[in-house]
Amino acid sequence: MKRLILKTVLTLSMVLMASVSTAREAMPMAQDPQLEARVEVLSQELRCMVCQNESLASSRAELADDLRNEVRELIRSGKSDQEVKDFLVARYGDFVLYRPEVKPLTWVLWFGPFVLLGVAAIFLGVYLRQRRALASPVALSDDERERVKQLLKG
Repeated sequence: MKRLILKTVLTLSMVLMASVSTAREAMPMAQDPQLEARVEVLSQELRCMVCQNESLASSRAELADDLRNEVRELIRSGKSDQEVKDFLVARYGDFVLYRPEVKPLTWVLWFGPFVLLGVAAIFLGVYLRQRRALASPVALSDDERERVKQLLKG
């Protein structure tokens, strides 16, 4: 009985310690609501470099927190929204923008999926045409028919 109680206490204490160690401290509310509004708008336009399919605003990754803090500091230092974006693009590349500008360096991001879809459609068409050609019956000449009959009889 003592063993069961000890195991239960140990298990509960381990669970409690694990939950405490993974909890993060809440971010304090900003002194300047306008600054936070700008950070929120910019965070919607920036991509989380960890999650990659989430905006910086919706990501809960630690790097996203760091990037939001960096954006906050850049805005506090007097940078415009475009200057903040330019800084992050210079640091992380065009991929940090959720909607990168259309320019030769980002053509792959904008048009790559459509090109891949087109190439896949062409290959599928060629494959189906070849398959149909192989599946169609081949007409035999009279000599070939006679030879087949002899092979089947013999």
